[in-house]
Amino acid sequence: MLSSFRNMGAKLSVFTEKWVPDAWVICMILTAVAVLLSIFGAGATVEEAVLAWGDGVWNLLGLAMQFTIAMVAASACVSSRPVHRLFSWLSSLPNPEKPTQALLLAGVFSLLTGYLNWALCLVSCALFTPFILQKNPKVDVRVLICASYIGLGTVWHGGLSGSAPLILATPDNPLLVATGEATAVVDRLYPVTETLFNPFNLTFLVVIGLVGLVTTCLLHPKENIRTLSPEEIKKIIPVLPSETKKPKTPAEYIDQFRGWILLAVVLLIYPLGHSIVTDGFGTSWTINAYNISFLVLALLLHGRAPSFLTACRNGVDSAWGIIVQFPFYAGIFGLLQKTDLGDWLGNFFAEIATTATYPWVVYAYSGLMNLFVPSAGSKWMIEAPFLLPAAEKLDVSVVTTLLAYSYGDSTTNLIQPFFAIPILAVTRLRFGDVVGYTFMVAAICFCVCSVAMFLIPAQL
Repeated sequence: MLSSFRNMGAKLSVFTEKWVPDAWVICMILTAVAVLLSIFGAGATVEEAVLAWGDGVWNLLGLAMQFTIAMVAASACVSSRPVHRLFSWLSSLPNPEKPTQALLLAGVFSLLTGYLNWALCLVSCALFTPFILQKNPKVDVRVLICASYIGLGTVWHGGLSGSAPLILATPDNPLLVATGEATAVVDRLYPVTETLFNPFNLTFLVVIGLVGLVTTCLLHPKENIRTLSPEEIKKIIPVLPSETKKPKTPAEYIDQFRGWILLAVVLLIYPLGHSIVTDGFGTSWTINAYNISFLVLALLLHGRAPSFLTACRNGVDSAWGIIVQFPFYAGIFGLLQKTDLGDWLGNFFAEIATTATYPWVVYAYSGLMNLFVPSAGSKWMIEAPFLLPAAEKLDVSVVTTLLAYSYGDSTTNLIQPFFAIPILAVTRLRFGDVVGYTFMVAAICFCVCSVAMFLIPAQL
């Protein structure tokens, strides 16, 4: 049975590598589809559709910047000297003769970082994997990558950095604000106490995280184990950040003054702390609050401005996809808001589902779309304008719909090459080398999640 799953995963990888274009090209394909649907489905004229798309292009710039900072701040945290020392110590904990222990370490690390922050998980797991390989040479590198990947495929969107829940908790988010003739998608904010800290969500994350972890550990082969040679591992070990040079000029003394770091930390953390004390954690924990936390952590880990700024500069490379793609997804958002396309799609979903089946429909649809739009935040901005009105017609709550969307968006990350790019770049493997294992985990998670979608209350 395991062999059959591996073959299915390998065939899927060959197909996606051959037929699935670049993420930006996919965005343009979806744009063309949205324009055609708004004309032939929702009854807009060509001019109305084009103008609606153009009006929406710049409406998500604030959100794009928020997600860009999240990626840069997480990358800066990981590239600090203390984190490198931590990785070296953690990787020495498993017994080198028992590869399953290495898988457990990688899997637990992925689940914890995935719960904390998707960008942190993406970057830190990629950099942590070579350390584990160095100290545990008998572990299969393909299954190890799968273990390092499960946080993004199970818990992340229900975790503290879940894009869709944080958007609905953020004041003046585009879904809450009416623009022009378009009405707002939601009529109030949804604090994370209602979504991310919902008892159903917390229980679900524990269950699906354990399912992913156990499944991955069971996959380690008994024979034909693929490992990396010491020479190959040496080439992929991340370079330790350089020591801060002793300042020689007045400008260098000013640059390396630790007071700038402390000033930035105080200015960032005090307003957030004041908001939490005054308004409560649930109301205050937004995308902005999350980014503040990781910026503060990055500042403290680096300690001096030159090191911090260099780390941020390097981290921008990991965020370019967000920067380039968000305006074009915002155009689709404009179509949904300023034509009847959103209502037309909402009616379609309301017609094919019932109150009992709608969470599963949203889950499956979100997972499918994630294969083509690997950006949870931008995808939610596209889908919410028709998923939430359809939910209202079927008497399904915003929270239930949101969680179903979040779970679907996570599951297919396991077979989405976009999120594997960092770890594959570090280990120098192909996606086809690992997708057979990740596909098997995704299949098991899909079955468990499907059951959960029929158990989730319609009114959370």
